Amino acid sequence: MRQLARRLRRGRDGARLDADADAPEYQPPAVEADEGVQNSLFGEILDWMLAPLLLLWPMSIAITYLVAKSIANQPFDHALEDSVTVLAQQVRSVDGKIIKSLPGSARDILRADDVDNVYFQIHGPRGEHIDGDRDLPPPADEEERFRAGSVRFRNDSMHGTPVRVAYSYVRLERVGDAEPQLALVQVAETLEKRAQLANEIIKGVILPQFIILPIVLALVWFALARGLSPLAQLQERIRTRGSDDLSPIASSDVPEEITPLVRSLNEMLARLSLSIEMQKRFIADAAHQMRTPLAGMRMQSELALRQTDSGEIHRSLEQLAKSSQAATRLVNQLLALARAENQPQAGTAMQPLELSELARGVVRDWVQASFAHRIDLGFEAPPAPVQIVGDPTMLRELLSNLIDNALRYTPAGGSVTVRVRGNHGEPGYLEVEDTGPGIPPGERERVFERFYRILGHTAEGSGLGLAIVREIAQQHGAEVDIFSNPRSLQAKLPGCLFRVGFPLPPAPPADEEEPPHYG
Repeated sequence: MRQLARRLRRGRDGARLDADADAPEYQPPAVEADEGVQNSLFGEILDWMLAPLLLLWPMSIAITYLVAKSIANQPFDHALEDSVTVLAQQVRSVDGKIIKSLPGSARDILRADDVDNVYFQIHGPRGEHIDGDRDLPPPADEEERFRAGSVRFRNDSMHGTPVRVAYSYVRLERVGDAEPQLALVQVAETLEKRAQLANEIIKGVILPQFIILPIVLALVWFALARGLSPLAQLQERIRTRGSDDLSPIASSDVPEEITPLVRSLNEMLARLSLSIEMQKRFIADAAHQMRTPLAGMRMQSELALRQTDSGEIHRSLEQLAKSSQAATRLVNQLLALARAENQPQAGTAMQPLELSELARGVVRDWVQASFAHRIDLGFEAPPAPVQIVGDPTMLRELLSNLIDNALRYTPAGGSVTVRVRGNHGEPGYLEVEDTGPGIPPGERERVFERFYRILGHTAEGSGLGLAIVREIAQQHGAEVDIFSNPRSLQAKLPGCLFRVGFPLPPAPPADEEEPPHYG
């Protein structure tokens, strides 16, 4: 028989078989999320509706105030324009001298205002003061002098008080060949009436908003409560369901926006129903399978108690030991299958590992069992390391079940070979090759079912090993295929080849340096 040590030397030189390396690394406990913080859909929508409203409201007040000021300026500007026009008509030139024909009563009427202070001023062509208030400042734009006859407006100040000024240049009569002369006429008033009118406009616009705004808030609140009522109804329908009611939720009575949620919930209920059904069937099958070895153990123990011959007692105890061994193996496989089904696909146990090192350690653990079966167990390593991402404990369970299955079905004198294939940057493959009776193509899909055994095979087993293999492979995103052994030389025993193909591990980040590769 070939020795395992000789076949292990086919792998990389200097490879270490360290049991401590197989132990899973310590993982810190996950930080628990704060479950007390919850977002309210009602509050979220209300915030997004009221926040812009409360932000736009001050902006609307500011815009309304500017519009009100513009509206308030128009009638008073027209009054100032009329005053400037009337005053300009009273200014004329006689023999080169400016004469104003403004009687005292007209002057009193011009200044008659109970709210604002009114100022007027008349300047000659050379800037000399003719009449009115001397302190009223002249226009700063000299180009306006060439627009005689038109009335212009500007904002200025008089004795530190803001005023609105209307002014116009009056063209005087030409004396001889001299150029025409221009006289400046200005009328100004303070802004009290304008401010009062603007405030009245603001009050007329803003005060109704204080009444309308609470009504709008109440309507928004009512509309949100009314719009979200289907969610409350759906919640009540789900709450009143029985614990065993996994039937789909009718989506005809829910709004269109909630239909995807209901559809996803129905899909989850369908998956949950299927899972519960599988668990029930699994428990029923497990109970049926456990009944056989337990019944045998009870029968053998009762038979041993009735025997008086020591030889018969010894044979009964041997059968009792075999039955207990089969029951122990069945229980262990049931626990392994339950652990594989409950293993999260992206759990904290997933870590980078080298496939050939893991396979070498598992093969070493099965050497003594291969001696007991008189089967040549070997291992063939790849020329380069094969990196995968997985749970070391679950992958050891996967390979152990494949080796156990091969040893049980391979007759004495046969061989079982564990092989790892793959190159750097390529998917990794784990193969278990035997020289047993093989599996017909029509049975290769069904052998992965729980408690299924091919008729006509006398090898001991519970039919759970390959089910565990498939479950663990699915957890790692791997695929399990069954082929005939291409190297088998026995025509009556074609052999079998189990191949587990692993996906490529995720690429490292660009900013991380790739570890050196040794061929």
